[in-house]
Amino acid sequence: MNVVESSTKKLTRPEAAEYLGVAPRTLANWHSSGRVRIPFYKIGRKKVIYMKSDLDFYLASVRQSS
Repeated sequence: MNVVESSTKKLTRPEAAEYLGVAPRTLANWHSSGRVRIPFYKIGRKKVIYMKSDLDFYLASVRQSS
């Protein structure tokens, strides 16, 4: 996999939650409460898709140095 493919990789909510280390319900709650703003695409009535690059950006923004 090259850099372009990995940055445009699409993840479902359960996959995105696993990548972030949280439960899928936690990720859904973050969005419904407005606590965390990670861009996503809603496909149909229930399916939600996240871009891996957006998740990486979020992780970098919350990373703390010691």
